[in-house]
Amino acid sequence: MGGGSQETDEPITGINVTPLVDIVLVLLIIFMVTAKLIVSQSVPLDLPKAATGQDIQTVFSVVLAADGTTQVDSKTVPGDDAILGLARAAREKNAELRAVIKADTSVPHGRVIHVLDLLKQAQVAKIAFGVQPGAPGVAPGTPAPAPTN
Repeated sequence: MGGGSQETDEPITGINVTPLVDIVLVLLIIFMVTAKLIVSQSVPLDLPKAATGQDIQTVFSVVLAADGTTQVDSKTVPGDDAILGLARAAREKNAELRAVIKADTSVPHGRVIHVLDLLKQAQVAKIAFGVQPGAPGVAPGTPAPAPTN
């Protein structure tokens, strides 16, 4: 009848979750650290200089301004139709040519499609559209919501 511990032959049916929680927390920390590395857009590099080095990508830049002017690789061209010849010449120099169309928001849709068609005729397969990053979820041209206090 003493106050000592009573030993029984019954098996332990409870689950000790402390080791499981420890392992899950360690995995969570590992995922949080590696997710930061994966999400980052680019890794800052200090590349070495070489006299015989060259760019990996050649970009054919087309800028369509609101006033009707057209620039190809920062040089003004007489009209949109001049893009075809310039794109063909650039495509002959580099088969992996990438084109970027940067059009002002007020440029008519038909003009952008015409330039896109000219690039396709020049057999430029990789075409992108230049945009300016904005706030997520906000439609272009709408004012940003006023801050609330």
